[in-house]
Formats: sequence, structure tokens, C-alpha cells
Amino acid sequence: MLVINNFEEYQSYLGKDLGVSQWHRINQQQINKFADATLDHQWIHVDEEKAKVDGPFQKTIAHGYLTISLIPYLWKQIADVRNIKMEINYGIERFKFGQAVVVDSEVQLKAKLISIANLKGVTKVVIKATLMIKNQLKPAYTGDVVFLYHFA
Repeated sequence: MLVINNFEEYQSYLGKDLGVSQWHRINQQQINKFADATLDHQWIHVDEEKAKVDGPFQKTIAHGYLTISLIPYLWKQIADVRNIKMEINYGIERFKFGQAVVVDSEVQLKAKLISIANLKGVTKVVIKATLMIKNQLKPAYTGDVVFLYHFA
């Protein structure tokens, strides 16, 4: 795991790959809980029987936003940003979904630092996030995640 203690250390990684998370399996229980939390019960996500018969993958698939919501969890496996008073999930930009994540697939986040700025004592970083699916060449998505850090 990468340890970052201050702006200068963070800046030294500009343009570099920061690492990858562990693999995370997305099971039907997680999909169903996400559907309940977001009120998105579209059959392609939650109806296993209909998905077997009518679905393009013969299985349910994870919500695209469920896969995006995993970023904070998976990011914490890549980088330990220390000496901060506050961390803010500031935005997501230019996200594109490459392919569906079928139930029981394992996913892994790859991160690269593409931008860093000191905004009057607040560090703004843009991380290129790529969610890989185990045994697949095409990622589930790519996009930019923006974090703000208030270093102590």
C-alpha cells in the first residue's frame, strides 16, 4: 500500500500508477442491498430467474452506480493518505462504462495520479480510476475521481 504524508509526497507521483486494490466479489446480496438503498429494482439487477431467460448475460448484473460506489472502499486499499484533517470526495468526471459486471464477478480498482494542485492549502487530486473485471480485457469503467485533502 502506498503511504502519502503530505502534498510534496503526493506530487511526486504525478503521472504515475499508484497501484491496484484487492479483488472484490460482487454477489447478489450486495446487488439487492444496493437496489433497496437506491430504489432501483430493475429486473436485470435483481430478478435472477428472468435474467437467466431474458437477460443478455443469463445472469443478473451489478448496477453501474454500485460499481462506482466501491471507489472509496477500493481506493483505501491502494493509498493511505495520512496527516489530513479532512478528505472530501469532490467529484467524478468523464466516466464511461465499458462492460457490465455480471453477478459473482471479481473487480479490482487501478489508480493513476493525473493531476494535483495546491489550492490555498487544500490539495486537489484527480485520479484516473479503472475498474477491472477478473479474466476480462475490457474494464467495467474508466473515469476521473477528484479528491480534496486538507493536510494537517
